[in-house]
Amino acid sequence: MSAIHPTAIIEEGAQIGENVTIGAYSFIGKDVKIGDNTTIGTHTLIEGITTIGKGNEIFSHAVIGSIPQDLKYHGERVELVIGDDNKIREFTLINPGTEGGGGVTRIGNQNLLMGYVHIAHDVIIGNRCILANAATLAGHVELGDGVVIGGLTPVHQFVKIGDLAMIAGASALSQDVPPYCLAEGNRAYLRGLNLTGLRRHINKDDINSLKSAYRELFSGKRPLRDAALELKNSSNGYVVNIADFVLNSTRGIAYKRSKS
Repeated sequence: MSAIHPTAIIEEGAQIGENVTIGAYSFIGKDVKIGDNTTIGTHTLIEGITTIGKGNEIFSHAVIGSIPQDLKYHGERVELVIGDDNKIREFTLINPGTEGGGGVTRIGNQNLLMGYVHIAHDVIIGNRCILANAATLAGHVELGDGVVIGGLTPVHQFVKIGDLAMIAGASALSQDVPPYCLAEGNRAYLRGLNLTGLRRHINKDDINSLKSAYRELFSGKRPLRDAALELKNSSNGYVVNIADFVLNSTRGIAYKRSKS
């Protein structure tokens, strides 16, 4: 049984699942779908063509599904899709897609979006990511699984960040970060592997293989693409992933070649 506060406004047409809680003075638009066991805090706005999965916790004053902050948007039919078991904290702003970016902003499962996080149009976020307070993703940014972005960090439009990468707080990222890597600074560039995150998910032998691959890619003297092409033939799947990411990067990799 759902618990909807009498001051909440639910427009006709909205689809509310089982055991959903909606707090005081919240607004749910007519094209919104909310999955079972989701909790929505007070003074929350959810509008647009927005689909929210099961078991999400959305805290007060979040704004979800409002039109893109893009001057090219002129009322096209665009969507926001959020998966299951996410925590979306206070004052978070999430926009749907745009016609030029595929029309969908998509957030996976088990993510934590802390206070004042902004997710712009056409962003794609994987699973189990953590965005600390006031992290800001511009349009068309893509995050893999298990990405961590520190607080007060903006990410430039079209940037891609690979699985299990970490961006330090108060950085400013304008280029791609390969999977398993750590980037920091303004402008941010690679500082090494995200060893703390890797030790929680990957065995020691695979980490050692990634260490060797990282040195070959970012500390050697060979052209980056040549090193990545060779590593693509590795028998280690993690090494192949990082090589593929480098080869497919369109914004370039956020790194500085070692002078040693």
